[in-house]
Amino acid sequence: METKNWNVWITGASGFIGSTLLRKIINEKVPFQKVYATDVRSLAPEFQHPKIEFIKCDVRDESLSTLMKKYDITHVIHLASIVTPSKKSNREFEFSVDVLGTRNILKSCIDNKVSQIITTSSGAAYGYYADLPPWIKESDPIRGNQEFPYSYHKRLVEEDLKTYRENYPELKQLILRPGTILGKRVNNQITDLFKKPVVLGIKGSDSPFVFIWDEDVVEIIFQGLIKSKEGIFNLAGDGAVSLKEIARILKRPYIPLPPKILEVALKYLKKWGLTQYGPEQLNFLRYRPVLDNKNLKHQFHFSPRYTSKECFLHYLEGAK
Repeated sequence: METKNWNVWITGASGFIGSTLLRKIINEKVPFQKVYATDVRSLAPEFQHPKIEFIKCDVRDESLSTLMKKYDITHVIHLASIVTPSKKSNREFEFSVDVLGTRNILKSCIDNKVSQIITTSSGAAYGYYADLPPWIKESDPIRGNQEFPYSYHKRLVEEDLKTYRENYPELKQLILRPGTILGKRVNNQITDLFKKPVVLGIKGSDSPFVFIWDEDVVEIIFQGLIKSKEGIFNLAGDGAVSLKEIARILKRPYIPLPPKILEVALKYLKKWGLTQYGPEQLNFLRYRPVLDNKNLKHQFHFSPRYTSKECFLHYLEGAK
């Protein structure tokens, strides 16, 4: 594979997907010159490698554009985002990282004539609404709910990206909208749902989940980079898995509650510290966005290795 004169800037490199991407870069022959792995957290020792240089950098730093110029950055993989907020987090901080940080990245890309940005959005950007299509396509509207910071911030980021596509077409954009990412090392708000002694559902709602394996997400990012892909793609395995089916696989009781009762239950469970979900997030379980992956398979030419159900089963096998 011919080495390209590329310098790749990765934000959120210490995070879950960032770490998985760095492992791939280390274990495979990469066709680019240098990788600058950036984060506010240090990299683990396993990522010491001649082609990887760690730079402690916040996506909100005013010096970001100057740093990108110093290292002659040609490509950016933007992974930094607040997916699982800490107990000390607040909405203002999350907005500053997710939205203002991305704006800083985009401005720095234009300042330095970066040729491509790859960014992970989310299926959450579509929002959680009663009128969602049964299978959501990339052309469907982005309506991330204001009451869910992560979903709403992804919506705002995608609106900014659209503006940049219109005003700066020279910056190629590859936007990835994953469903729920699972893998051997994953541990977040979603997987916490699968660790409870019972699975709570909502009467009248299947609450379907679409899953994709973490290594598939990284492979898509990698292929998108080396092939200079652009466009918007949903990332999900074939099919979906309902909460009832998840409960059956877990061999745990499935209790579908009327929405009003669950709303009250979430209020007190959160108050007692037994769940991070509050009553305002009822729609998160009630109206799940189910992602259509046809464009991923037929335009990007990538077929996920697992269906959504197979992905969940492999996650459980690793979780043991």
